[in-house]
Amino acid sequence: MKKPLRTTKQQQGVALLEALIAAVILAIGLLGTVGLQARSYAAISDAGQRAEATLAAEELLGIMNNDQANIAAYAVAENATPPAALAPWATKTNGRIPGAKYSVVVTPGAVGARVDVTIRWTRRQGDQQNQHLVTSYIM
Repeated sequence: MKKPLRTTKQQQGVALLEALIAAVILAIGLLGTVGLQARSYAAISDAGQRAEATLAAEELLGIMNNDQANIAAYAVAENATPPAALAPWATKTNGRIPGAKYSVVVTPGAVGARVDVTIRWTRRQGDQQNQHLVTSYIM
């Protein structure tokens, strides 16, 4: 004698359980996607500020290259009041990179000078501080 097949009553709710499991897997995948998007936004913001720091440093080096006779007047320590020659650049840089701290070190050499421009900033409160250093030799 053959055993009867399962009745539909014993299988009730299986489709609902499969749908719930699929919804949980989909939700986990969507949360992962949202997390990746948030991290990519932060990386894009950091890259934008690094680009602004590069542009600011290159602009200052161009100004210094055109005023080689007064190159020592551009030196400034971090958190110090910028000299008159550096004030317009400092104002512009603080507008581009909020909360930027910068230092300019001019080291005279036998021919020309070595210039180190360091710009530091923090993207968000509590984040690690970013630093961008550009070194140039002005002859």
